[in-house]
Amino acid sequence: MTLEIAKIPAFGGTLALCPMPGRTGDYAGDLATLLDWHPALVMTMTSKLELATGGAASLPADLAAAGVDWQHLPVPDFGTPKPATAALWPETSDRARRILAHGGRVLVHCMGGCGRSGMAVLRLLTDAGEDPDTALQRLRAARPCAVETKAQHRWATPS
Repeated sequence: MTLEIAKIPAFGGTLALCPMPGRTGDYAGDLATLLDWHPALVMTMTSKLELATGGAASLPADLAAAGVDWQHLPVPDFGTPKPATAALWPETSDRARRILAHGGRVLVHCMGGCGRSGMAVLRLLTDAGEDPDTALQRLRAARPCAVETKAQHRWATPS
């Protein structure tokens, strides 16, 4: 099974989300698919333990070897960022939006490619000024399961 990357145009570039590479047992194939997509930045929303148990412990090193920037933003499954992770968000969001503004690609993943990654993608869109309802509609057109909880929706659409 090939890694499915759900893409949406965003601010001159492409924003995408997907499940964790290796989740279905083919890490090498998933990594190849991810790298063939040519992201400038990959944001990981899972814990290091999830990466390890899911077969993707080498993802940070593999991305670095391929020249792809990586940002680790661990969030509990079905949760929202804890304070230490939330503190990383403003700089990460700025960096991602700069990449997009220059026509680049940003990929966000969690375990299933739905809740946590959807929350981060929605927040990137709203941080850039997109209407939250329009952003969620565009996001769910590409990945219907995006943003799984009310708390994730609240975090992604601050007033």
